[in-house]
Amino acid sequence: MKEHKMMKAMPLTLAAMMIFTGCGRMNYMATDTMMNEGKQGAAMDRAACEDNYEAAADCEAGFSMDPDFNTEEYSAITENSFRSAVSDPLSTFSADVDTASYSNLRRMIRDGRAVPADAVRIEEMINYFHYHYPEPQAGEPFSVTTELADCPWNPDTKLMMIGMKAKQIDLQDRKPMNLVFLIDVSGSMYSADKLPLVQKSFALLTEELTEKDRVSVVTYAGSDRVELEGASGSDKMQIREAIEALEAGGSTAGAAGINTAYEIAKKYFIEGGNNRIILATDGDLNVGVSSEAELKKLVTKQRKNGVSLSVLGFGTGNIKDNKMETLADNGNGNYSYIDSEAEAKRVLVEEMGGTLETVAKDVKFQVEFNPAYIKGYRLIGYENRMLAAEDFADDSKDAGEIGAGHTVTALYEVADTASAMEFVSSELKYSENQNSGTENGEYCTVSVRYKEPDGDESKLLSYPVTADAYTQNMKDDMRFASAVAAFGLILRDSAYKGTVSKEMVLGMITENDTANDPYKAEFTELVEKASMAPAE
Repeated sequence: MKEHKMMKAMPLTLAAMMIFTGCGRMNYMATDTMMNEGKQGAAMDRAACEDNYEAAADCEAGFSMDPDFNTEEYSAITENSFRSAVSDPLSTFSADVDTASYSNLRRMIRDGRAVPADAVRIEEMINYFHYHYPEPQAGEPFSVTTELADCPWNPDTKLMMIGMKAKQIDLQDRKPMNLVFLIDVSGSMYSADKLPLVQKSFALLTEELTEKDRVSVVTYAGSDRVELEGASGSDKMQIREAIEALEAGGSTAGAAGINTAYEIAKKYFIEGGNNRIILATDGDLNVGVSSEAELKKLVTKQRKNGVSLSVLGFGTGNIKDNKMETLADNGNGNYSYIDSEAEAKRVLVEEMGGTLETVAKDVKFQVEFNPAYIKGYRLIGYENRMLAAEDFADDSKDAGEIGAGHTVTALYEVADTASAMEFVSSELKYSENQNSGTENGEYCTVSVRYKEPDGDESKLLSYPVTADAYTQNMKDDMRFASAVAAFGLILRDSAYKGTVSKEMVLGMITENDTANDPYKAEFTELVEKASMAPAE
């Protein structure tokens, strides 16, 4: 390791503290011992260590010397509980096509680490995989499928699946794209799984672009910089050279870079095209606007101009998943975590249409359960996508975007009137006014609201669910989605995991699931390898 001048002037104890604690967290004061020795307390900014590329290399060496060093951040998740269908018949949530949680926990499992419960977003695990739902009918952006079966881990409930399939597009007929690659080049991005992988990822996407596309490259560290502006997608060498020349070093003024990226995106805005910023970062913003609330406000204001913001997360040890998710969710984009070149290829090449081409925006679900047949229900996952019942018909409320070819799956545990489970409904002043439901054969109704990609008014589609949806043997799609959900319950050490076990999860996966799908085959390997002990 190189010895920097600033370290030569410091006591050995302080220099060691900087290295082994990790340069990214140098907000500390000198110890009592140093004070007793008459040395002045030091409060150092991370930029001092990340002042240049070589310093960043030493910072990364410090990270690697302490394998347990970890300052990753995840938004707290409070699991959805069971609700009474009498007093609370409406369940409302936003669609979610993010997949970051699955690839991130895959990284942890491969590294032999326990998975923090708040890193497990079960809906993103389920939606990582493809399902064979029917294609949409002519004139509709998606199809909706429902299925009901016995719950494998709770004998007193059934599982209800809602499956959505967005229409495919021919990529040759796709809209022209105005893309801004917004790349974090701060010192924390030095390691091989960060900036070098970012460069490989964008190189893969560059190969898919054509002369009808426009590409700009903006970077940020201590300040932001425009590296390339409005290049034709056919000028692949120029784009690659701009990306390959990047080096990591400095602090992380992410908000400045985001604002500049929006300015460039608006400058080259394509009417009727796909105008999008793709942010590549570990999310560790520390200069200027950096809190989740501030970032939400920033991108919420900017998205009104018709530019989407998608996020690609990278790295280990200091990723800020909470900030990256906030940016994507409020920037009308999607959030993926890239843990390998293969994952970059999946997200940016194999699923380019779904990642970059929106077919429906502000997609919301509302399920109304009929108390005549259903006692209670619990939505599995989607905790950070829940909406108030009145938000469903409020077109001013933001919701999720669905890309071309995307599938969205939601699972409910439901207790029908034959279940032994009891539900206490909210006390009402007039008991005779409690809703007992209508015996019309409908267990519930699944309603979906969505807007056209360039529209401002939502459209409504509704799908009744009757006894005909029940099957004694789950179909392939539902069985595999249920296996993924069950694995998520284990990783979260969920209060609702019932009798679920690793053996149960593996038993739910058949050869038919994995024969022609390498991602589903890989899931089986992860289940077998995963530690069942959740992180502290």
